[in-house]
This record gives sequence, structure tokens and C-alpha cells, in this order.
Amino acid sequence: MSGDKIYMDYSSALGPIDPQVYNGTNWVPALGYLDKVEELIDKSAKGKLTQAELVMLTQQDLAMLRRHEQARDLTIALLKEWLVKYKFKNWDTHRTSSKKKGQPVTPAEKEERATEIARVLGDNKIWYSHGRSIGIFALANILKLEIEDYSNDVVLRPLIRQYNDLICQYILRSGSEVFLHSRKFI
Repeated sequence: MSGDKIYMDYSSALGPIDPQVYNGTNWVPALGYLDKVEELIDKSAKGKLTQAELVMLTQQDLAMLRRHEQARDLTIALLKEWLVKYKFKNWDTHRTSSKKKGQPVTPAEKEERATEIARVLGDNKIWYSHGRSIGIFALANILKLEIEDYSNDVVLRPLIRQYNDLICQYILRSGSEVFLHSRKFI
């Protein structure tokens, strides 16, 4: 989401946002913890919390839960900042809303739209799992994100596929768990 454009073809995918936090043993999805605690608090407010659930709730580390909230909030803040700064930078006039078509897009509208996208991408009730892939159709139709579809581009598609294959081979050979490629280094 920190690019000016999102290029995808029929086989491309993005993942939902769910910061992974270290629990001392493994990397775990922060939103899973927060969702479960929220569910238990809601059950408690309705008087439907079981004794076993109360024990689970009282054993939660409040500092760790706060760390999960901070990771969630940082993820959303970064996504919003990057969308407004990069993806939406050339979004000057409304094109799809019948009420606003042709009118200028305000910075507040860009931020509101970025917030909506962040909310949906971070909603476990929609995606269920951090590992779930979100394809071009869902991004374009559910999130209403503008995607550059290169599925039928006979020049660009093989170049991107070759680059992807090269990266995958590099990661496999080097045993890297993390890969970052910028203009200055791999």
C-alpha cells in the first residue's frame, strides 16, 4: 500500500493486515488476541461469560494486550499514511460517486477512504486468517481499490513473473525468512 499503483494479475494476492507479535515463543496474530478478549468482555457485559472463560480472561497479560493494541494502531496509521501519500496522491477528482463526480477530492476524503480500507483489511470477521490471500477481484470489488491488472499485458506480465521467480529462488537458496528489495539493495 506504499506504492503509487498496485499491479496484480489473476494469480496475485495481498494479505489482510494483522500485525504479528512475538509472545515469547512464537509470532502470533495480534488481532486474534484482541478479538477474543473483546468477545469475552462482550459476553461478560451480557452476563453470559462462563467460569472457564473468566479464568482465561483473568490470565491475560494487560501489558501484552496493550502491545497488541499498539501494533494494531501502528499498522492502521502506517497504512493510512501510505495510502494518502502514495496511492491516492494523484486522486484529484471524484470519478465513481454519482453525487461527487468531477468534484475535487479533499485531503480529508483521502484520509477517510484510507481509514475505511484499513478497517476492512484489518477485519478478521471478513478474512478470518492473516494467511488468507485477497485476490484482485476482492480488492477491486469489495475494497473498491484501483488495481493495475496486467493479466493481458504481453510485455509486463512475463517480466513481473520472471522477477517473482528470481526472488523465490533467491529466498529458497539463501534460506531467508525476510526479503527486502529497494532501489539501493537486496
